[in-house]
Amino acid sequence: MVFRTFGRTDLAGAAFELAAIARARDLMFLIAGEPELALRCGAAGVHWPEARLGQAPPWRRRFAIMSASAHSPGAARRAASVCDLVFVSAVFASRSPSAGRPLGPFRLAAYARRTACAVYALGGITHQNAQRLSGLGISGLAAIEGLSRPATRG
Repeated sequence: MVFRTFGRTDLAGAAFELAAIARARDLMFLIAGEPELALRCGAAGVHWPEARLGQAPPWRRRFAIMSASAHSPGAARRAASVCDLVFVSAVFASRSPSAGRPLGPFRLAAYARRTACAVYALGGITHQNAQRLSGLGISGLAAIEGLSRPATRG
C-alpha cells in the first residue's frame, strides 16, 4: 500500500492512521516522497516519484523496501539501481494527471526484460484488461482506482 502524499495537508495524521491499519492487516506500507515521515510512523519504506528519484540513494539502507515510478526506460533503469521495485506507467489509457501516452502490454514486457528489479504495471489497469498482462514477465499489477468493479444494479 502506497500513501501518495501529493497535496495533502495533514500528512502525519493520515500516515500514522494508515500505518496502524497496515500493521493490523499485515500489509506492506510505503509513503511517497517523505522518508522522514516514513521513519516516524514505522512505514516499511518509501515510494519515490520519478522526478525525485535522485533523492533516494542515501535512504536505501534505512528501509526494508523502496519503490519508484517510471515513465521511460531510462527512469526504470535508474529506479532499479536504488529501488526494489518500479511501477511502470501508464500501461493503458489513464485519467491520471501524470499519465502520458500508454505503453501497451508489449512495450511493458520490454521494460520488464531490461529492468533489474521487480516491475509492476500501473496506469489504466482494470479488471477487464488485467488479463492482457499475464505472461509478460512482470511481477504484478498496481492500481489507484481501476481494479474496483463498478456497482451493479440490483
